[in-house]
Amino acid sequence: MSRLGYLEYLPQGASNISRPEKNPVYWYYGSGAVAFGIKNNAFSYLLLIYSTQVLGIPGYLAATALAIAMAWDAFSDLLLGHWSDKTRSRLGRRHPFMYAGLIVLPISFYALFNPPFELTEATAWWYLLATAILIRTAVTLFEVPSVALLPDLVKDYDERNQWLALRHTLGWYGGNGIHVINMAAWVGAAGLAVQSGYSTYGSAGAFMIAVSILISSLGTQKPAAAIPPPAETFRVTEMWDEFKQIAQSLTNSNFFWLFVYSLIVGAAAGMSTALYLYNVTYFFDFSGPQIAVTGLFVFASPAIAYVVAPTLGQRLGKKTSAIAALLGAIFLYPIPYLLTLAGFWPTAGGWTSLIFYSLFVMTEVVGFIVGGVMLDSMMADVVEDSEVKTNRRSEGLFYAARSFSGKAVSALGIVLAGSIVSLVGMDGIKSVADMTDAMRADLATFFLPAYCGLYFIAIYLISHYRIDREAHNQNLATLAHKNLHGNQASD
Repeated sequence: MSRLGYLEYLPQGASNISRPEKNPVYWYYGSGAVAFGIKNNAFSYLLLIYSTQVLGIPGYLAATALAIAMAWDAFSDLLLGHWSDKTRSRLGRRHPFMYAGLIVLPISFYALFNPPFELTEATAWWYLLATAILIRTAVTLFEVPSVALLPDLVKDYDERNQWLALRHTLGWYGGNGIHVINMAAWVGAAGLAVQSGYSTYGSAGAFMIAVSILISSLGTQKPAAAIPPPAETFRVTEMWDEFKQIAQSLTNSNFFWLFVYSLIVGAAAGMSTALYLYNVTYFFDFSGPQIAVTGLFVFASPAIAYVVAPTLGQRLGKKTSAIAALLGAIFLYPIPYLLTLAGFWPTAGGWTSLIFYSLFVMTEVVGFIVGGVMLDSMMADVVEDSEVKTNRRSEGLFYAARSFSGKAVSALGIVLAGSIVSLVGMDGIKSVADMTDAMRADLATFFLPAYCGLYFIAIYLISHYRIDREAHNQNLATLAHKNLHGNQASD
């Protein structure tokens, strides 16, 4: 079966560009992001503070353990992505890995927040490291093959934006949904330094992850199995050749700019998300239930982005839309901090402060989601651009490599966050009463310039990406021509 002829094998409505909502696979593909959103919420916002205040690990040591796990994850992404590109099975290229993730991820996520034995000062760090490595490996097994289904499922330049808008939307609802409940009823209610709230969070999260992976994997199974198998299989005995193929694919110039963008943003995001609960709790003086209210505001962001992203992408193109959305978000981000330090922000911990802060966050998140949708969709377009040059599809590798870059340097961001916690003197902080104005000023001084500066550099670099709608359509035409002549030659 030819690759470009694959669309005829999709379920009803799969090639209906104007109404992808009629295609069940559209919803199954998007639903897989719920699992990633829940895991991302735990690792981005909760795990550092859980490690320091419950497990009793100093900030810099906890950050080091999480960075090691992330570095391992970053390396394993490349190999598993390439492996899934070259897998032949009756389940398709991606699903054997996705089903493996279904087994490993819920169990390891539960174990992280529900240790089966009492941890001591000597064992806590090793337990954190081991469970973090297991979880990150399991996420790679599911998320990389799952998101890499898109270039085979959807060929149209603009429709890819729609599919990825849904995936980002459901991922945010999964992560933000459990975050709101967690802050209102579990960790936020019990206290950031109390184990019981984290135990409930881990149990609920593991269950939701399992359901998300199961629904997405089964729902995308039939069209995935119909995708033409790869011309070559992964050869463990010829690993040098496999690494040379990885290197050949990664030399694509358009991929390079997405890669370096992810390197820089990974460091910024790792630092920001690891410090999030420190900032909202100890800088802005919000309680757990108040933090949950901010999460309720953020529920509007994915819905807004779901409408805005495809429309903006169609009118401005993917690159311009990504740059505009990210610039808007990063200009808004530091304003509440700066106004607080200048004395112009409402009283810390009050509801007026909370409402204004939540409105800022809601708007910023729209920008970050739209930017993420465009960048993932740009990566999908790199697949055909590379295939024209290499005669090999490498979507698993490309998505894994972009993920690799973000994770590898996000490890640095987490180390920076842990170091900031220690430098500011927050390792021993257990309540807002322990926080001084000088510590708040130090926290903002260390954090904001680094975070915003990294984003401005990354936005400048992504401007060098060159695949637009016309270039993508030309790539599709070139591949169709090659495919036609290849079939005639085989006849």
